[in-house]
Amino acid sequence: MVKYGLDYTRCRWILPLLVGLAMIFGIIALAGWGWMTTQTFPYTRRASLWSICFMEEGWVCRSLMTYAWGRAAAGTFLCGFVLVVICFALAIIAFAIDTLRFNFIRGIGGLLFVAAVFSLMGLVIYPVMFNRYLPATAGAVTQLDWSYGFGWTMCIMAICLGFFFCCLPLYEDHILGNVKPYYYPDMI
Repeated sequence: MVKYGLDYTRCRWILPLLVGLAMIFGIIALAGWGWMTTQTFPYTRRASLWSICFMEEGWVCRSLMTYAWGRAAAGTFLCGFVLVVICFALAIIAFAIDTLRFNFIRGIGGLLFVAAVFSLMGLVIYPVMFNRYLPATAGAVTQLDWSYGFGWTMCIMAICLGFFFCCLPLYEDHILGNVKPYYYPDMI
């Protein structure tokens, strides 16, 4: 894996770019209107992380920040997003230096795990408390929508990238080419 898939000179920007992609997914989740949708015959209800809108005679919106759980879900997810942005900036700095700082990279991995925990808390709080305090009418179909999925994608990417950033310093000598290659003798 290290010899062919993670060559330092050619593939050094893959991990920072993946953190940037996770940051873009977080932006889409924060700005999107599709966190939860409920449809009954005459009425439609759409919710984002920040507000809920009802379609009765026109769209009527009210803020979810009036609820303590709404502030908690938005705050924890936003905190996870800010940590992903900080990790992106730190990864750019770490990989831009000619001599790659492997001890610095492990800290970025730990910070990505913390970001994943915060975003996970927000992603769990939101649907549980939403259905508890704003229940749908009988016979309504409630579904988690596309923006909520982008939030989960950011969270899962933060967990996976945290593993990569934490495990990368174990292969420091292999990546920098400081290990003498071992050749297996021909078996006859």
